[in-house]
Amino acid sequence: MEDKNNGGLFKNLAMLSSMGITMVASTFIGLLIGIYLDRFFSTKPVLTIIFLIFGIIAGFKNMFDMIKKYGS
Repeated sequence: MEDKNNGGLFKNLAMLSSMGITMVASTFIGLLIGIYLDRFFSTKPVLTIIFLIFGIIAGFKNMFDMIKKYGS
C-alpha cells in the first residue's frame, strides 16, 4: 500500500516542481526578450516591462493549464 501512496506523492511533487520551473522560465524569457528589444530599439524600460508582464502572464497560463490537465 505504501508504494501507491509514494507514487502519488512523487507525481504531485513532480507536477509542483515543473510548475515552479515553468513559471520562473517564462518570466525570465520574457525579461530577456524585453531587455534585448530595449537595447535594440533604445526604448530603455518600456519593452522590458511589457515583456516581463507577458512572461508572467504566460507562466500563470501554463500553470493553469497544468492544473486543469493534472489536477484533482
